[in-house]
Amino acid sequence: MYARRLLIASLTASALAWSMAAPAHADTLIKVGTLKLIHGITPYFYDKFTPPGYKIEVIPFETPTDGKNAVVTKSVDFGTYGLAAAVLGAAAGEPVVVVAPMSNGGMGLVVGAKTGIDDFKALKDKRVGLLPGSTQEAVFLERLKAEGMGIKDVKPVRVSFSEMAGALERGDIDAYIGAEPGPSLSVTRGVGKVLEYPYGTPMGSVNMVMTTHADTVKNKAELAELFLDIHRQASEYAMANRGELVAMSSARLGLPADVANLAADNVKYVWKIDDDWIQRARYYGSLMLERRQIRKLPDYEQFIVTGLNPQGGPR
Repeated sequence: MYARRLLIASLTASALAWSMAAPAHADTLIKVGTLKLIHGITPYFYDKFTPPGYKIEVIPFETPTDGKNAVVTKSVDFGTYGLAAAVLGAAAGEPVVVVAPMSNGGMGLVVGAKTGIDDFKALKDKRVGLLPGSTQEAVFLERLKAEGMGIKDVKPVRVSFSEMAGALERGDIDAYIGAEPGPSLSVTRGVGKVLEYPYGTPMGSVNMVMTTHADTVKNKAELAELFLDIHRQASEYAMANRGELVAMSSARLGLPADVANLAADNVKYVWKIDDDWIQRARYYGSLMLERRQIRKLPDYEQFIVTGLNPQGGPR
């Protein structure tokens, strides 16, 4: 009898100890990919608006293609990068869908301060840094067309966004069509000037988008809706709190405050899908098809998902 009581007491104590040591139910982890750009900074504010039971992990990528591939392989749950990379993926049959805009603007056509380039046509025969497959490339091609020029009229040089300002400063290129904070770095260092902010095309200032895998929309719609409401709140917060935006850009991107503040003037953080945005996005795809960057248009009914966007967008 004594042995039995001892066994029961021992088992009870063990169970109690295990229950005290066992961790609480783990938070649902949401992995979000972004680019190392000031117009990709919004995910770093998501923690402020994430409800209990969820946790955000932000994973930075160097190029739009890297970010898109992470979405396709489900290495991240959501990913933000330029519209061009998303269109390229969807047109090739990859299961990537757009669930919200991310940011508009953030682009700049920058020329060396001592190059003597004072207008667009003066770019002829100049070395122009660009990133193939980027939104900036598509915008630059449209600007060339508007000026009666083509890509053969310049000397394109492949350069990643993070290297453009440095390449201009070293004299490796004469100009670049880049992403913030590159233009602002060039200006504040006195080595470059903004020839233009290229938003005068029918594409407007459309730039980065928030995407996910098609399976997420199909199988995890509630998670997507929750995430998009976090994205909405963070986007509005970033727009309304310049001081915190500059501080976050300094902390996460290593930007001096004057550079971050200047770059922020060239960015608008957005979240809502509306008719105007869809029209510009479709026009963008038609240009990519015209230039044979893609062989066919994405199925826009599947590619742009409007039904999960908070507070509506067209349905």
